[in-house]
Amino acid sequence: MIRHIISSIISSIITTILFLFKNINSIFKFFNRGIRSLGGKFTRFYNRSKHILKEGLAALVICAIGDLIAGIILGNMTNFLTAFPGLLVIIPGAIGMRGSIFGSFASRLSSNLHIGTISPEFKKSDILTQNILSSIILTLILSLFLPILAKILCIIFNFESMNLIDFSLISIFAGLISTFIMLPITMFISLKSFENGWDPDNVTTPLVAAIGDLFTLPSIILAIFLVVFIDNEFVKTLIFIILILIIIIGFILGIKSKSESKTIISQSTPVLLFSSFLGVFAGGILNNSIDTLLKNPTLLTLVPLFSGESGSLISILSARLSSALHSGIVEPLLRPSKNAINNFVAILFMGIFIFPFIGIIAELSSVIIGVEGLSLIKIVPITFISGFIVLMIMITIVYYISTLSFRKGLDPDNIVLPISTSVTDLIANFSLISVALMILF
Repeated sequence: MIRHIISSIISSIITTILFLFKNINSIFKFFNRGIRSLGGKFTRFYNRSKHILKEGLAALVICAIGDLIAGIILGNMTNFLTAFPGLLVIIPGAIGMRGSIFGSFASRLSSNLHIGTISPEFKKSDILTQNILSSIILTLILSLFLPILAKILCIIFNFESMNLIDFSLISIFAGLISTFIMLPITMFISLKSFENGWDPDNVTTPLVAAIGDLFTLPSIILAIFLVVFIDNEFVKTLIFIILILIIIIGFILGIKSKSESKTIISQSTPVLLFSSFLGVFAGGILNNSIDTLLKNPTLLTLVPLFSGESGSLISILSARLSSALHSGIVEPLLRPSKNAINNFVAILFMGIFIFPFIGIIAELSSVIIGVEGLSLIKIVPITFISGFIVLMIMITIVYYISTLSFRKGLDPDNIVLPISTSVTDLIANFSLISVALMILF
């Protein structure tokens, strides 16, 4: 019964994504006509880049819906943030972790589907099993590391915080809950992108990241209820010790196996630990401004939306550069080639549409749910200016991480995406809060 309900929910989500993607994509037919009437460099740029623009913008608009829901949930979590001090510190890291782990998982699945090592029916195979187990092990490792690092940060900066065991149990429970939701959804999205001929670099990664954003916060809320339900310090401590042992054993078995799991875990773990470090610092930035965020629910709603869309734009760039480096379209040079610059311009062009759009829908959502907004005159400049600060910084960082990792013989799918999305979260939160404070106050 439960399996049937979960299957129905997943199918509904995928069907909705397909419907929205096809209808949003049809809008570009009208846009094409307007472009044809223009001349010069812009028309030539559009003709070269229309594939990424159509698929990327369609995916980003769909992602914005998921990120907006996540933002509304966060905007209504003020009681939880007050009752469980320090919780806001781990939220960006937890959200980023889901996107990084399952975005890379989706990227690997898409690659294996294209080369035929995994069947479109997802029949049982060693490669599929190793990818699934690796994703679970990585989630558990990061779910333990995040609260430890968050607690240390709270102590250093004198933030009020809950005890380490509660911190850890909430993080691990949330990681497990979201993992068993994200695994089948990621597999379905990878399959549908393969069946529909989508470019995974443009579509799959941002969709998976957005769905990760959507389910992370409800998973944290469910985890909080579980921790409150236990309500016994001895039992909590016992569960905490058992979970630590399971995580250590899982990591050792994964790292010592002679399979793809060893490659995935050994390459991904250091990168994801570093990414979590950045994610916790991003949470520290938010926690430092918690009074401002609690007094401005629309700004709190905007946090996952802005961070998610910034991360999605950068993940598209990361995936495209990784594929271009592998295929030889882009050479790992210190000075970007013409093909690399074309990708940069395409990302900036999408940002022109996306950042004002997310400001508008964040303000409209506040009006709909009856929360005092910031006004369009303020929120659109906040998102637009913050967004372009993020993009200009991140385009440079992503290009050099991609080329340097490729030169070192590392797989960019395991390296670039987790680092770039985590750095984006850190810069996005800092940029959003800084610009918002300047414009609002």
